[in-house]
Amino acid sequence: MTDTPFGFALPGGQPNPNDPQWAAMMAQLQQILSSSQSGGTVNWDLAKQVATGLARQTDRSLTGAERQEAVDALRLADVWLDLVTSLPSGVSHAVGWSQLEWIDATIPAWKRLCDPLAERVVGAMSKMLPEQAAAQLGPMTGMLAGIGGMMFGGQVGQGVGQLSGEVLTSSDIGLPLGPSGTAALLPANLAKFSEGLEQPADQIRLYVALREAAHARLFGHVSWVRAHVLDAVDAYARGITVDPETIERAMREIDPSDPESMQQALTGGLFTPEDTPAQQAALARLETALALIEGWVSHIVDRVAAERLPGAAALTETFRRRRAEGGPAEQTFATLVGLELRPRRLRDAAKLWEALLEHRGAEGRDAVWAHPDLVPTSSDLDDPEAFARNDSDGPDFDMSDFDKL
Repeated sequence: MTDTPFGFALPGGQPNPNDPQWAAMMAQLQQILSSSQSGGTVNWDLAKQVATGLARQTDRSLTGAERQEAVDALRLADVWLDLVTSLPSGVSHAVGWSQLEWIDATIPAWKRLCDPLAERVVGAMSKMLPEQAAAQLGPMTGMLAGIGGMMFGGQVGQGVGQLSGEVLTSSDIGLPLGPSGTAALLPANLAKFSEGLEQPADQIRLYVALREAAHARLFGHVSWVRAHVLDAVDAYARGITVDPETIERAMREIDPSDPESMQQALTGGLFTPEDTPAQQAALARLETALALIEGWVSHIVDRVAAERLPGAAALTETFRRRRAEGGPAEQTFATLVGLELRPRRLRDAAKLWEALLEHRGAEGRDAVWAHPDLVPTSSDLDDPEAFARNDSDGPDFDMSDFDKL
């Protein structure tokens, strides 16, 4: 018998439809690909199935009171932010979500984020099959793309499902995951998170609501930021390589009749970044963008919280550590997908926005977001004061023009 790259035996080197082993292999592949593709290269039906399966293990229904508390906190936080930033409100809809509702609402954003990475998987799988084996398998070679989409869908579903148990808002990982104009809190996750902080629950809720409303302003009124971050992810994805041995190992360990076998097979991750100048530049660009976003949010939130929340200083440090280090599920997602979504230079970015406020005022600080060419670079984070003082090239900008960008 001749083995294919994925451990299936071809009797006599030729596919024989009457051979029981060949028939069993075909049945397994048909089962793997039985769920319909929802567009792109990832099997998003499978991804959502895995994510919701994990979420159901810890999710619970929200009470009407919890949902109303979330809405009230977001609305109040949005009013407070008017005092410290020129950017107008970005919240047209405030809501409290369960874990399952978070998954449903963020899947469209995950698609755009992960499809570029998935293309690397599908491309790698199509190249793994030797010419002789491809000739023997004939039309079945086209099924490899579906297998790649299935494998990646399982990975993404596992990461998203675990994240759903940790995130506190729709923007908790620094990306615009929720629908435009929607600000959301996850009350059940927030309650678990608050247990060890020794702070009043309403103050923690308001602090988190401030962060969510601040993200909503930035992503809602600086239209290029969303594309800038996602383009950086895409550039990073183009430098990702897929380890053929890892794919082959995963394929051997997957039993289509046992969903847990797929999760176990994919635990090690499929991706390794190339240590090339292009890959390093793409990663630096992404990390700088995330740091600037989180630095601005932390800067304006802390200015509000310091005056209105007695425990603001402790909460500020807690969230700075949490955002810089990432939670267990975020680390799991990074291992699975090969991409860390953490702002490594968060403190430097926060200092830069503080320096801009000192030298240019609130409008001058926020006007830096007017165009991507005005945004600080990684080298500017090395000397925030110099960047803040150098405004000779800054344009005369009316904050009402943000919505025209």
